[in-house]
Amino acid sequence: MSLVNRFRMPVFRMPTRSAALLLLALVTTPLFAGELSFFGVTDKDPLTYAPGEEIIFSVQLLDDGVPCSGKTVRWLRTGDDGKTEEGEAVTAADEPVTIRTAIETPGFVWLKVVALDESGKNIPGENHEFNGGAGVLLDRLGSAPEPDDFDAFWQRQKERLAEVPLSAHLSEVNSPDENVKCYDLRVDSVGAPVSGYFCLPADAEEKSLPALLVLQGYGVASASKEIRAGKSSLALCINAHGIENGRDADFYQNLFNTTLKSYGLPAGTNTDPEASYWNGVAMRVMRALEFLKSRPEWDGKNITVTGGSQGGFQSILAAGLDSDVTMCRLNVPWFCDVSGTALQKRNASIFRPEWTDALGYYDGVNHAKRIKCPVTISAGLGDYVCPPSGVMTLYNNLSVPATLDFIQGNTHGYNMKDAPKYRIEKNM
Repeated sequence: MSLVNRFRMPVFRMPTRSAALLLLALVTTPLFAGELSFFGVTDKDPLTYAPGEEIIFSVQLLDDGVPCSGKTVRWLRTGDDGKTEEGEAVTAADEPVTIRTAIETPGFVWLKVVALDESGKNIPGENHEFNGGAGVLLDRLGSAPEPDDFDAFWQRQKERLAEVPLSAHLSEVNSPDENVKCYDLRVDSVGAPVSGYFCLPADAEEKSLPALLVLQGYGVASASKEIRAGKSSLALCINAHGIENGRDADFYQNLFNTTLKSYGLPAGTNTDPEASYWNGVAMRVMRALEFLKSRPEWDGKNITVTGGSQGGFQSILAAGLDSDVTMCRLNVPWFCDVSGTALQKRNASIFRPEWTDALGYYDGVNHAKRIKCPVTISAGLGDYVCPPSGVMTLYNNLSVPATLDFIQGNTHGYNMKDAPKYRIEKNM
């Protein structure tokens, strides 16, 4: 497989030495006067290094967007090769800190640079860190073998779902747009019901509209009203748990602290694939799609699924388990290559279920092989909730037209200003 990469470099120029000296003369405070941040890049497209080739990171500490001088930063390099390097450097206003490394085996290096205060302690906050990466032989990243009965297992789950009649209960709720109707929706499923908000144009005609399923990230919250999408589509957003929508924050916080605390994460809850929490999540995703396809307003052709993080994982399940899905849009997709650390010694996710063999039935990289529609993916090279190796393995397992945008310096919750974007794409 060839990798076609397109990238844009941000408009960012280091000041001249004379300008930097003038700036330093004006700065009199011992610490930082404004908003602290990092900017970092590699010396070439970070997705195209060869094994053993020197990777050069250039990282600048900024105070209100202006390069800082005389500040100490600490860096740590880890990688999918299991190697660790670390060091410290002092910043200069007229040139970035340069950190050199390499990797021999297929996978990514992860560089983390943090700013230190005058006592030598890390200054807290994601904007006070640079988290970036670069990779080698990325088209060779593959997943562990999937369960031998993967397809038979999911056929059994679909049969279980089919035993529950498709019974939908809609209650109209307030819509801020008089041209859009919105409903609080319950649809019977295996276990907890599908629960979400369903929005569509008030004057929708039969067989006139595409369908959109929006899926949410990890946590406990109400579904959202997709009013904008509901102006031109059948827009359904569901919560992952089949819980009530529209309650106050304390209601959801209590669930998160009690019955839904750490849901789906402990290894002991994932020993039996049919008893796993993720089984109910998958059932609700499939049933939500069945509901959309049952609506007389659906055009009978177009279904898009989309979500970020856990919502990305659910979108992979949706597209892999239902061949009627025509577009899958993923942002920082979670739950990809869950076995990568345990079985292949890749850099660990900082937030992921403990690996058990049962999770092979849910791992997004296995469902990716069954997706029949185009896929778009956006991910961060510094995101180790959803490690780049897992996202890349997901992409490699797709056999459909796909694009993958890796963004330098982005983590799971932080976007580096002016971050360069690097694209991989394939047309099947």
